[in-house]
Amino acid sequence: MSSSQFTSSVYLLTFALLLQTIFGASPLFHFCSSSENFTTNDPYESNLKKLLGNLNYQTPPQGFGFGTAGQHPYQTYGLALCRGDVGASDCKTCVNEASNEIHKRCPYNKGAIIWYDNCLLKYLNKDFFGQLDNQNKFYMWNLRNVSNPTTFNQQTRGLLNLLAKEASATPKLYAVGEQEIGESKKLYGLAQCTRDLSSTDCFKCLDGIIDELPRCCDGKEGGRVVSGSCNFRYEIYPFVNT
Repeated sequence: MSSSQFTSSVYLLTFALLLQTIFGASPLFHFCSSSENFTTNDPYESNLKKLLGNLNYQTPPQGFGFGTAGQHPYQTYGLALCRGDVGASDCKTCVNEASNEIHKRCPYNKGAIIWYDNCLLKYLNKDFFGQLDNQNKFYMWNLRNVSNPTTFNQQTRGLLNLLAKEASATPKLYAVGEQEIGESKKLYGLAQCTRDLSSTDCFKCLDGIIDELPRCCDGKEGGRVVSGSCNFRYEIYPFVNT
């Protein structure tokens, strides 16, 4: 999705990950399309409702769903992705919540994207499947700083680079891992892409956002960069379901 299709294109710096622990059920962030709107009883509205219903049904079993509804010029395209470690029940809950919330926040926009900790949902009135969306993104980071940022930054990039390669080589385009960073300490990481991307584009997407580590999370104990097509997260504590 190009930056012209959404209200903002890049780097919203959100508050610390500590806040997300408190308000875990709330969306992490969202964008509403600024390019085109629809009106009440517009055919696009009924197609969008059908699409969201299909995504609510299709996504939970495999953690990913995509599709279209309607015909041009009222056709809508959408996808939903759950984090790779999230079970079907929690995935269903997240996608359903995302569908309801995005309707409240972007009631007449023909395109929108919303992120939760467990899932993302996006739709548009143009075919975006298989296209990298690195324009719509945000950062989150932990407020706490590490004692040796230079070494820690190198270790973080090293782990995320490995996870980017692993994720892009798996059918789920998802990988998690950990590594020792000192006595009795570990670094944990996650990398994931939406499954409409090719393996090559998944790696390209992850490689691009990993390059933003210095701007996002320099010397921070935890952080993430989240885009419309891929995301990574790292922490000094386990954060995925095992």
